[in-house]
Amino acid sequence: MPTRAPASTPAVHRPAAYPQLFAVVLIWGLNYTVSKWSLREFPVLGFTALRFAIASVLLVAVLRWREGSIRPAPGHLRRLALLGVTGNSVYQLCFIIGLSLTTASNSALVLASMPAMVAGLAFVFGLERVTARSAEGLALASIGVVLVVAAHGLALGGHTLHGDFLSFGAVICWAVFTLGVRRLPDGISPLAITTWTMVLGTPVLLLLGLPSLVRMDWGAVSPLGWAGLVYSAAMSLVVAYVLWNSSVRVIGSSRTAVFACITPLVAMASAAFVLNERPTPLQLAGAAAILGGVILSQRPAR
Repeated sequence: MPTRAPASTPAVHRPAAYPQLFAVVLIWGLNYTVSKWSLREFPVLGFTALRFAIASVLLVAVLRWREGSIRPAPGHLRRLALLGVTGNSVYQLCFIIGLSLTTASNSALVLASMPAMVAGLAFVFGLERVTARSAEGLALASIGVVLVVAAHGLALGGHTLHGDFLSFGAVICWAVFTLGVRRLPDGISPLAITTWTMVLGTPVLLLLGLPSLVRMDWGAVSPLGWAGLVYSAAMSLVVAYVLWNSSVRVIGSSRTAVFACITPLVAMASAAFVLNERPTPLQLAGAAAILGGVILSQRPAR
């Protein structure tokens, strides 16, 4: 069994993880547009419950096919359950309810603090060493995200405060989840981690979404609405989560988390293509800062 690098040192630098991370940000960036199609026809909590239920079934089937068994290693179930509730149940509720109580721009801006939160917590708890080059790249990428989001306009004020706080709660949940995955023993595969955290985090979402699913008109859902649901479950939750957790294990939580800054760029590009929204000069400047920051953060420490 391969051994993991000590917590006080950076994870091994493996270029093979980077194509996976670019696939993740592509999937998640497109998911914003795709999910909007389905949310016109599904209730929000019902949509969330369905996509997690579908993802759980798919992951269990794939885990059984790939590894021959779906049983988690003895002694790990409690940690996986805690990560599942934190990174799936609580995170999703904070994100969805927070988004409903604030503006999309505010939500995106608050969520953009996630890479900095991951790096900060990793440093505080001695899980990873944050190099000067990584910190510079993270700062540059974060500034770029602010520029991209600010181009849409911010509405900071008392009427968005509760939503902003819930969005920040989502950031903390995802940071804890990412660092928790980093600390799991090497004997658990990224596929098994994704499967069990998804399965154990889904029941809460099902209970909350079931009432709206009972009341909805299933016959009114169009093929496009169903396609959006399948994409959001199979691609955004199954494929992207497996790749994300794999990258955390290979190159570390901080190096992985900074790639989340690219997601707004993909969302912006897909909106330009699908909705014919032209990016502003401020957004283009932010895009350049994000890409420069991500590249800088991945360079070897000096």
